[in-house]
Amino acid sequence: MARELSKLREVNLELGMPTVDQAIKRLTFEIHHSRGMGCTVLKIIHGYGSSGTGGKIRTAARKYLTQLKSRGEIRDFIPGEAFSIFEEATRRAFAGCDDLRRDRDLDRYNNGVTFIVL
Repeated sequence: MARELSKLREVNLELGMPTVDQAIKRLTFEIHHSRGMGCTVLKIIHGYGSSGTGGKIRTAARKYLTQLKSRGEIRDFIPGEAFSIFEEATRRAFAGCDDLRRDRDLDRYNNGVTFIVL
């Protein structure tokens, strides 16, 4: 049963080369959808700007997530570059989602992803 609650889901917001507005709308949908599926963490791939678009999506997504966190709509979010066993937020997220311990981006400082703790 505890395994059921430890769901990690991954979504690529860059897929299809969306505009920033389209990516944020999809992010909103994916947060609600993931929560409805019983996921505890949603990993989003937004890129970091090497293609010229990822950086804008990353910046907008993280600004949006900051707003959601301040309103209590998400518990937390962890930028990929801070997703490390040495970071307190990551260790707290492990407690609610054991699958995170096996994520390929752990300790890789990937600024093209963000983990959203639902």
